[in-house]
Amino acid sequence: MNKPSDTTDNAPHNITRHVSVAVIGAGTAGQNAFRQASKIKDDVVIINEGFWTTTCIAVGCMPSKLLIAAADRAHDANNSSEFGVHATATIDGKQVMQRVRDERSHFASYIKKQVDSWPDHKKIDGRARINEHGLIEVNDEIISAEQIIMATGSSPFIPDGWADMLGDTMLTSNSVFELTDLPKSMAVIGAGAIGLELAQAFTRLGVEVTLLNRVKQVAGLKDEDINHKAIDCLSSELTMHLGSTINNVGTTSDSGNTSAFIEYEDSAGTSQRWQGEYVLVATGRRNNIKQLGVENLGVELDDKNRPKDLSKKTGQIGDLDIYIVGDANANIPLLHVASDEGYSAGNMVCENTENAYIRPPAPPFSIVFCSPQIVNIGMSLPEIQDDSELEFVIGSVSFDNQGRSRVMGVNCGLLHIYGCKKTDRILGASMVGPDAEYIGHILATAITNDLCIKQLLDTPFYHPTILEGLRTALRDVQDKMKIPYQSQDTQEDNF
Repeated sequence: MNKPSDTTDNAPHNITRHVSVAVIGAGTAGQNAFRQASKIKDDVVIINEGFWTTTCIAVGCMPSKLLIAAADRAHDANNSSEFGVHATATIDGKQVMQRVRDERSHFASYIKKQVDSWPDHKKIDGRARINEHGLIEVNDEIISAEQIIMATGSSPFIPDGWADMLGDTMLTSNSVFELTDLPKSMAVIGAGAIGLELAQAFTRLGVEVTLLNRVKQVAGLKDEDINHKAIDCLSSELTMHLGSTINNVGTTSDSGNTSAFIEYEDSAGTSQRWQGEYVLVATGRRNNIKQLGVENLGVELDDKNRPKDLSKKTGQIGDLDIYIVGDANANIPLLHVASDEGYSAGNMVCENTENAYIRPPAPPFSIVFCSPQIVNIGMSLPEIQDDSELEFVIGSVSFDNQGRSRVMGVNCGLLHIYGCKKTDRILGASMVGPDAEYIGHILATAITNDLCIKQLLDTPFYHPTILEGLRTALRDVQDKMKIPYQSQDTQEDNF
């Protein structure tokens, strides 16, 4: 293999340290890679700029779920009249945001304890850059590494000029949790997972929220029926302007008070203007890789800064001794994927590559923790439709009249399961509805373990549970495959 730090006659001779493995980035993927490589190699270093914790804990999964937890409590209190329970929640915005930060610090303390246990000489706090000789420059050091694992994560994407035009009224997922109180009003730009979750959470906490998205789609849903159902379910409490084009953003002052504005064209082509306290920009995240100087290692990037020749199993770039893992490779920017990639790369660099243990790739799996939840597992419907070799059916169940869902007052949703007629296996699924996170895990386990529809239907479905809806969808798959399922239990769960 090509070594990233092979020296030549033209290479500098002021190398301060030589290591077997250098890990750049101390998020989920980087920490996993460092731990695995350190089990075999003693001369491993990890280089990191900024917080020595994970995106999940600092600005992602955990603070957002803490905010959602508060929002759900408020929503239940304010929306229980159909059960004969009448109440109005009093929301202390300062206490809400303080708990988010306090609990975030609690979770981060576990990571800090782990990082503190690592030898100081193996941790370098600073910004790394690869120079023209393929050496790592950081602070006053020049490091030669036999193998390099890059796990530099991602950052919020901000459209050109918006930061200057919006100034202090602009928020991202990196800054929103630093608010010390709940604002009165907010616009959220982007209806992906981040935008959707935060827009609903702030709405439930009493903030006047307007959600804008350039396409008539939420959560990246590719099954049009599921997308339409999700919009229908969410529109009951969210003000959404989908299919809108933003023409201008900025700030205006009135009596010393600064507010943000957005000028946009709605889906009907009508010019509109929003004005309020903050604009939360949730237009996606971009990997932090280009500024590292990866081209000096022979790594090529495409027009979206994604590394070419990437092994999706290990993160290795071609036959180079370079591994790009986690959000840095922009493959599947999810925590469990980053964790697996870091683990696999850490094993690859410290073992004979023929014997190194590589975690098998899991099926694509994503959850959006809005209410109702949105889940995608396995192949998407367009991917299946584009494969002329696949014969498939779509099993369906509506949760609008599903028994336990109706009992709980959460009866809005739709599940599609894509079944392969040739193999009797699940190709993928898409869902909006209650308990989607659990149904998604069952389907992901079925795909991972190559279970057929009959095997899934042979497992027990307890009554009355929302999970009985999964059984209904599986039966629909089997009926459409014309493979009758024999069972003594013929009752459906919508009673």
